[in-house]
Amino acid sequence: MVKPIGVGQEAPITINRSSAKSYALEESAIVKWSLITISLLFLALFLILPLVSIFITAFEKGWETYIASITHPDALSAIKLTLIVAVIVVPLNAIFGVAAAWVITKFSFRGKNFLLTLIDLPFAVSPVIAGLIFILLFGAQGLFGEWLFQNDIKIVFALPGIVIATLFITFPFVARELIPLMQMQGVTEEEASLSLGASGLKTFFLVTLPNIKWGLLYGIILCNARAIGEFGAVSVVSGHIRGMTNTMPLHIEILYNEYQFTAAFAVASLMSVIAIITIIIKNIIEWKAKEV
Repeated sequence: MVKPIGVGQEAPITINRSSAKSYALEESAIVKWSLITISLLFLALFLILPLVSIFITAFEKGWETYIASITHPDALSAIKLTLIVAVIVVPLNAIFGVAAAWVITKFSFRGKNFLLTLIDLPFAVSPVIAGLIFILLFGAQGLFGEWLFQNDIKIVFALPGIVIATLFITFPFVARELIPLMQMQGVTEEEASLSLGASGLKTFFLVTLPNIKWGLLYGIILCNARAIGEFGAVSVVSGHIRGMTNTMPLHIEILYNEYQFTAAFAVASLMSVIAIITIIIKNIIEWKAKEV
């Protein structure tokens, strides 16, 4: 049944979406293939070629040298420390990201824009500067340095400092994935759940979390990738102590500076594999999210 248009109302304008879409995408073959060729050449030169060279250099002296490089005690310590930092940082960022996104999208309060600015701060601050900030706070000559020394608490040049620096650098990722998603979804479903007598916690787990699960997983993947690959801030607060405070990026730098290129690229190949797996998982999540 077609609803009549009332007096003073304008007739709705109908647009043939298929014809508009085809018209918008029409372009000469020369322009299209030129853009495709430029993109492929750029990817080959700056992405595929360096990635292939990493694996070629890593395996140029054979499997035995490769295995010896990645199973060296210092390499194993760096791998272990990197994974420990990621295991600590990623769940904390997930909790913070969900909480921050919930507060920003579900409540109105003074200072909301200021909170958004603080969340974006690590994107604007250089990682090296972030590391120096923590040195000024927790270093021997820092603001809390004397108190930490008196109580035998180690922050910088130890695991806590690496975790704090990585946490600072990575905490926007989950929140920034969830905020626009939750803003788009609005509060209608949560209000309906609460009006039916569900508690806030039950509403979160049965209504909000299922709606944001793919965005949350996407943010976690990005956060994990950055936590594993972080170099600048960690380099400042770690002290570069072999077998103790060197993460995988720092261990690669030391090996490269010592001209142990095969060993450096062997460890780098592990990080490349992690990056490739991360991209695959990210694409799977994007595909699943589009299906929902």
